[in-house]
Amino acid sequence: MVSHMKTTLNIDATVMARLRREAARQQRTMSELVEAGLRLLFQSKRSGPELQLPELPKLRSGGHSVDVADRDALFQTMDER
Repeated sequence: MVSHMKTTLNIDATVMARLRREAARQQRTMSELVEAGLRLLFQSKRSGPELQLPELPKLRSGGHSVDVADRDALFQTMDER
């Protein structure tokens, strides 16, 4: 048995306008689109972390090491290159 609930949401006017246009374009109700969007959100939450950044590359500097807090040493190393 399918159960539906009626609720009130506060939605930004620009988002609501886009929702209204998209619903008309797809010939679906706004409720159908909101429900589909929520289902996608919940489905993606189950499949992994919200935001997964790629691992940063490991670089080899060629052996130069400078204490970046030492401004003079930093400028001297930059001048040598």
